[in-house]
Amino acid sequence: MPRLDAAFSALADPTRRALLARLALGEATVMELAEPFDMTQPAISRHLKVLEGAGLIERRVEGTKRPCRLAAGGITEIDQWLAMLRDALATNYDRLDQVLAGLSRDD
Repeated sequence: MPRLDAAFSALADPTRRALLARLALGEATVMELAEPFDMTQPAISRHLKVLEGAGLIERRVEGTKRPCRLAAGGITEIDQWLAMLRDALATNYDRLDQVLAGLSRDD
């Protein structure tokens, strides 16, 4: 998971999280992504560059447009890392359940 640090760093910014949420609805151009924000298109482009560098989005060239979409690979890396933590929590809760079950039998 080499890009995990870059992904979490990119996700630390609320604008970038909002851009990802918009892209979860489907592919969009830079201009479409910039519409709801009170910032310039170059500022949005800089945010997109960070997301692209972190492997969270992909851009392609379509004439003069550069549509963006979510990148499955980057999202999958984050999901795998979080799954490891969910598994660890589940294991801890299972152990706690066993301890609590043992305490109730002792009563």
